[in-house]
Amino acid sequence: MHTYSIDIEALQEKIDSSSQFVPKIYKELDKVIVGQRYMIDRLLIGLLSDGHVLLEGVPGLAKTLTVASLAKVISTKFQRIQFTPDLLPADLVGTLIYNQREGEFTIKKGPIFANIILADEINRSPAKVQSALLECMQEHQVTIGEETFKLEDPFLVLATQNPVEQEGTYPLPEAQVDRFMLKIKIGYPTQAEELKIMRMNAKTGEKASLKPVVTPKEIMNARAVINEIYIDEKVEQYIIDLIFATRNPEKYNLADLSSLINYGASPRASINLNLAARAHAFMEQRAYVTPEDVRDIAMDVLRHRVIPTYEAEAEDITAEDLVERIMNTVQVP
Repeated sequence: MHTYSIDIEALQEKIDSSSQFVPKIYKELDKVIVGQRYMIDRLLIGLLSDGHVLLEGVPGLAKTLTVASLAKVISTKFQRIQFTPDLLPADLVGTLIYNQREGEFTIKKGPIFANIILADEINRSPAKVQSALLECMQEHQVTIGEETFKLEDPFLVLATQNPVEQEGTYPLPEAQVDRFMLKIKIGYPTQAEELKIMRMNAKTGEKASLKPVVTPKEIMNARAVINEIYIDEKVEQYIIDLIFATRNPEKYNLADLSSLINYGASPRASINLNLAARAHAFMEQRAYVTPEDVRDIAMDVLRHRVIPTYEAEAEDITAEDLVERIMNTVQVP
């Protein structure tokens, strides 16, 4: 057992009071978004555990609308940046401008100076722009010329990408993809949802307006409470086992995966899985993490971190297939 004792009741009270904004967010988003509960859940987990989120899906699945709507219900500064093949790093972070009258350079800050960044179609820009975003995501800071600026908290990059097979896309480098806490895949709505979407949107003119229901201070407060959520050593060990099974499958009765996994998940994966599982418990209003919290979020933490070999690709085995095998085989505490 851990050496510290934990007062679950006192923690439960903190969770009850600091999570009151969660249902308010859902209620407000319901005005403009039909279904997509899974996407909203994952965006909130990213927000609550200070982790960037990558959304993948074909165009037209309300990815941009959902992110923009989430930003509206939080009273924060929001910027949407449309990634295009001709975008330059300076268009993102800002640049030095020479002022002729003063005879000196002044700094013009770019759109990255906001709390929630929607990086739309991130894989339509070349690597140099993606790597400019990398420093912002990892260090929460921006360097322009010789000056470095801290980015305000909360700072969250929510990026959308189209499936990579599409024309005119640049696959994100592995190092950059690893910076995203979660990668979520967005599917098509059900027939009933599509009918509702059609009825709601097949009108010109006025759309429902959203109002802020949560402040950045409440989010930072919730993050502090999430840090206190209890996670038992057995659950911690389960997280480590899942990660290590992606690196040494033969030790977990998965020897046949050795030739199918090129790279396993990095240490960032175990940190992110722990944090995301706590945020998941918080949203369920629980003061402790269960193995189910881990299992519920594991695919989103691991699908972009397990890199299949060419052999796996030749056999049409995806990273998701590999993660699923691991989750079905590693013993749950």
